[in-house]
Amino acid sequence: MTTTPILDIQNLSIAFKQGDQTRMVVEDLSLQIAKGETLALVGESGSGKSVTALSILRLLPSPPVIYPSGDILFNGDSLLTADVKTLRQHRGNSISMIFQEPMVSLNPLHRLEKQLSEVLILHRGMRKEAARGEILDVLDRVGLRNAAKRLNAYPHQLSGGERQRVMIAMAILTKPSLLIADEPTTALDVSVQAQILTLLKELKQEMNMSMLFITHNLNIVRKLADNVAVMCQGRCVEQNQLGPLFSNPQHPYTQKLLDSEPSGRAIALSGESENLLEINNLSIDFPVSGGFFKAKTVHKAVNNISFTIRKGESLGLVGESGSGKSTTGLALLRLLKSQGEILFDHQPLQTLNMRQMLPYRSRIQIVFQDPFSALNPRLTVSQIIAEGLEVHQQLSKEQREAQVIATMQEVGLDPQTRHRYPTEFSGGQRQRISIARALILHPELLILDEPTSSLDRTVQAQILTLLKNLQQQHRLTYMFISHDLQVIRSLCHNVVVMHNGEIVEQGECETVFNHPQHPYTQNLLANSH
Repeated sequence: MTTTPILDIQNLSIAFKQGDQTRMVVEDLSLQIAKGETLALVGESGSGKSVTALSILRLLPSPPVIYPSGDILFNGDSLLTADVKTLRQHRGNSISMIFQEPMVSLNPLHRLEKQLSEVLILHRGMRKEAARGEILDVLDRVGLRNAAKRLNAYPHQLSGGERQRVMIAMAILTKPSLLIADEPTTALDVSVQAQILTLLKELKQEMNMSMLFITHNLNIVRKLADNVAVMCQGRCVEQNQLGPLFSNPQHPYTQKLLDSEPSGRAIALSGESENLLEINNLSIDFPVSGGFFKAKTVHKAVNNISFTIRKGESLGLVGESGSGKSTTGLALLRLLKSQGEILFDHQPLQTLNMRQMLPYRSRIQIVFQDPFSALNPRLTVSQIIAEGLEVHQQLSKEQREAQVIATMQEVGLDPQTRHRYPTEFSGGQRQRISIARALILHPELLILDEPTSSLDRTVQAQILTLLKNLQQQHRLTYMFISHDLQVIRSLCHNVVVMHNGEIVEQGECETVFNHPQHPYTQNLLANSH
């Protein structure tokens, strides 16, 4: 006797209709989730994963969204034909959703208690006083430290991991039968990610909850899913149980996804190289306001760290959010005040004023984590890439144009697209634009701050291959800041592990990865597998 699945998506098609134009985004999709089961929906950006998830609760505006065919059944009842009253009963009660970016999902103007109690007041008719006790229980359950003190906090006062825990608490307050989790761990460090996954597994077991988990991270799928559905360009190309799909993938796209995990090692260095960058006893302090009657205190973001990078070498700077990685990178560029010694090509940078630093700005460039916010949306790609040339070199318009075209070709971009704006490009293409902007000045040192963390695995693999090729061609030196240890291992010669502003371990990549000495490094590596 077969039981009715809790969620049954039958031959669903989703389209966006604008005027006479209809663009199909999901075609003939069929998925089933049984009670207490986790289905992982896997695919790259634009494959239709999130659109499918949002359609379950009919959260997409209609129009322009239409459903040309198929149905979505929850406990045997259609959600596509349900009236508004029925949908409201399901939303947040029997079906909850954790969104990808908690900072966007949480209201920045309201304190946590107001946002969480709203869920219980609206869905379960509880009074504010009774709601507080339940909220504290759930926040404690999701591992938010000092929950009682945090109730008065605003979302911006929490870290990324803490905000995600609040989103999970909000989703499970009503004890849903089905939890939809849309990329809930994408921006989190590996250790926080591991905690969130453990928590979701425990909650699923305790509440006999079903889960639709949307991700492009195959490591997470291995740890969490019972069954897997792979989507590509709006179609489900393969479905299977976890074990068979990973051990024997049938579809070429699934095989490509599995082969896109970061692999290979850093390019071989030829002979001994002299040091390009030397950091000695670097410390960075941030003043913390002590209030009206209290004296100001100092937060030590980076505490007395030292390391060197040789010419042509890649150094990986590893650690969780708040460990001081990005702060170190900004200090090397003299964008933050610091104490200690920064030697670039034997020249002490910390003694130079802004004018004296200018020649070094072209020799040290940075590629930021989020290309969307790092690129000016009002400038064309050609203007963005050529910006540095206008500051550092006296060239004619034709010479600048020629250099832009050559650099775009080098990073794998079509020069014909140079008059377009950043919004017209995908995430991977925008990251290539950021690399081109840095590369056009022929820098010697490139600081890469989490440049692949928000990219799909296949796009990430392309960017890593590009970086290796560029390093080989131009003998570039990289400082690669990341919390993705697989990426670090595939690109870097040496690694520095940071924790709470201090270096806890450093050495050759293979030595640190194969024989980690410090408990923190061991924990990071254990959580990355």
